[in-house]
Amino acid sequence: MNNSETYVGLDIGTTSIKAMVCENVKGQLKVIGVGVVSSAGLSRGIIVDIDKTARAISQAVKRAEEKSNIEIKDVIVGLPANYLQMQRVHGSVTIASQNQSREITDRDVIDVARETLTQNIAPEREIMDLVPTEFTVDGFNGIKDPRGMVGVRLEMKGTLYTGPKTIIHNTRKAVSQAGYGIRDLVIAPIATDFNLLNDGEQDFGTVVIDLGGGQTTTSIVHDHQLKYTFVDPEGGQYVTRDISTVLNTSLKNAEQLKLNHGYALSSLAHADAQVDVPVVGKNTPVQFAETYLAEIIEARMRQIFQRSRDRLRAIHAPELPGGVVLIGGTAALPGVAELAGQYFSGNVKVNYSNQMGVRHPSYSLAIALATYESHLTDVDRLVKQTLQQTDTISRPQETQQTSDQPRVTQWSQPEPAETKTRPAPAKRSRAKKPNEHSLGNRFRSMLNNLFD
Repeated sequence: MNNSETYVGLDIGTTSIKAMVCENVKGQLKVIGVGVVSSAGLSRGIIVDIDKTARAISQAVKRAEEKSNIEIKDVIVGLPANYLQMQRVHGSVTIASQNQSREITDRDVIDVARETLTQNIAPEREIMDLVPTEFTVDGFNGIKDPRGMVGVRLEMKGTLYTGPKTIIHNTRKAVSQAGYGIRDLVIAPIATDFNLLNDGEQDFGTVVIDLGGGQTTTSIVHDHQLKYTFVDPEGGQYVTRDISTVLNTSLKNAEQLKLNHGYALSSLAHADAQVDVPVVGKNTPVQFAETYLAEIIEARMRQIFQRSRDRLRAIHAPELPGGVVLIGGTAALPGVAELAGQYFSGNVKVNYSNQMGVRHPSYSLAIALATYESHLTDVDRLVKQTLQQTDTISRPQETQQTSDQPRVTQWSQPEPAETKTRPAPAKRSRAKKPNEHSLGNRFRSMLNNLFD
């Protein structure tokens, strides 16, 4: 098998670690092996014990190797959006004298990307990714691939993503200690939002809510760009703990009750159904109504959706034509889309893969990571090559402190240490043309005003 056409997505989640092997067959990705193990050494999406996490990663990848019958050497790793910051950046280089224009080459793209990466970054943060949005050649903008064009001056606009060094370091260290190389580090919302949504959903705007085990990540993609992320430190584990506490049963039993008998919306549970629950201190199981179990689950899910909605309202996010897409393991609860529909306007749906054997929302990120890497253009790869070459990694000794407070990222929130490097000034408003009164353009204008 040609390794260049094989992609291994590694989702290091709070409750489980998934390694998914995908093969590119005539432009289509086909899942040929999956390895899943219970997580160890993570808390709310953050690696807090590198040794335990490394062992779990090794087990997951080995299982994927056995299923796919190939040797895995490197993986595409998803990075959590915790404490993620993004800013618009711009770089320019002169590629020839005024009287001697020439064709733009790969080297020129690398040079302008390196110039774009020249930013003031706080010492505790590290560049995670640089995503180009457009190139400009001698004043002609909107160019996606400038190579082969003739010009004197090349400019690049893009989005720079930074995160805490400790999170990135711990991820690299755990994967390396497990015995594997890192083909790419990809921010989770970028992988999922750009590869699970269709062109229309990415263009006109969609909210993606990743209902993970350790935390819930809400993100907005619009105009094919990640515009906003919000991380709530509550996820499916909190639902399990609620069941365990209220029914006085072990966490293991509570998880099985959630998976086998749980509903996110109590009105969908069977009114006459009873569930046998092993209760601590009791010799025989105690029966509880299925509706009671659903009410416990619904209370926590309502709290999660309420906070996501409140955050979107706080930034005055408009109703988006793409609606809301739910992913993550907790999104598999029956009735979760109906419950979310009470909090968010527009269409609400759960994303399921069409691949045999992985038709579950918990596999969304692992599939998206492999898809992301397979869809990178030559220009994207040149920019990533530049990022890897200019990356100066510092490896802090302390572990990242987690917080019970939700974490927010948006354009206008640089850290104090980064105040010298600000996003590009917002564009001046202009008179609307008649066709800008259409639905799509009105949404586009609202989002531009929100995030520019």
